[in-house]
Amino acid sequence: MPLAQQRLERVTRRWLDLAERRLVYYDELYRSGRWHHYFPTEAHLARRMLDVIEVAEAFRRLVREPADKERLHRAA
Repeated sequence: MPLAQQRLERVTRRWLDLAERRLVYYDELYRSGRWHHYFPTEAHLARRMLDVIEVAEAFRRLVREPADKERLHRAA
């Protein structure tokens, strides 16, 4: 794997880690009820939570794709 690709994958994994931590934070915010301090309604929190989930999913796909491509390249 080229060095530039390794760097990009490392950065993408770090962003994934941050997105996952953000997801856990929002889950804890909801479960604890602290969301009342930051959001006027549960609907506002739900919209933000959907954004957080979408970002985490996008980074999960980005991390998986290079691994899948590398596996296919080796198999050929």
